[in-house]
Amino acid sequence: MAASRQPLFCHVEFGGAVAAREPPEAAPEGLEAVFPREVGLFADAFPEETRYGFCGHVLTIAQHHGARLGVAAPVWEAVRALTLCKYFEKQKLNFWGKKVIELGAGTGIVGILATLLGGDVTITDLPLALEQIQENVHRNVPAAHSARARVCALSWGLDHEEFLRDYDFILGADIVYLKDTYPLLIRTLRHLCGPHSTIYLSSKMRQEHSTAMFYEALLPLHFTSELAYRDENENINIYRVTSKQNS
Repeated sequence: MAASRQPLFCHVEFGGAVAAREPPEAAPEGLEAVFPREVGLFADAFPEETRYGFCGHVLTIAQHHGARLGVAAPVWEAVRALTLCKYFEKQKLNFWGKKVIELGAGTGIVGILATLLGGDVTITDLPLALEQIQENVHRNVPAAHSARARVCALSWGLDHEEFLRDYDFILGADIVYLKDTYPLLIRTLRHLCGPHSTIYLSSKMRQEHSTAMFYEALLPLHFTSELAYRDENENINIYRVTSKQNS
């Protein structure tokens, strides 16, 4: 049964082989220096569970609310993640046999769906979020396919070079909202994205966080992007991004 499986945490991949290890201790640098969290505010995490249906699959997603987890805890980015999942369903995207990586996964729902749709998926976030993601992987990915869903620590701009290059798909839901992280994210995307990669980013277009600046000024310096979908009611955009090597 899924509950009896040991969590699979990975950090480094070389040529398809995965070096498994426990998630590293959080370091006060890189993303962890700019993401807000107050460790001592609450002693406990408060779990919630929600069910979603996409592409013929029913996903049961646990969300642990608590200050220790900071912004990675709840699906406070749920609408953006769900919008991306709905887009995959509408477009009938095929992840079968593809190398996929999700950045800033939060609960991991996007990467989990990509796994269920046949992808070989690496689901990443800061170390403090990995336990929550792994729980959701265990809840939703059958044991026979668990090797195709790896949960890994990745701090943008710091250890991205330890990951593979040229993923088929790079996914991110609501990861563009803190200006201090924009250069780190661009650096990481440049490493992960090869000439045949496709990046899908779903974002709430927050004026106060200069989200549009990221897509209109920073991203075009290194990538070609197009607006693939817009939700006017929620002010959410999905961008399809490729390397300029494709141009």
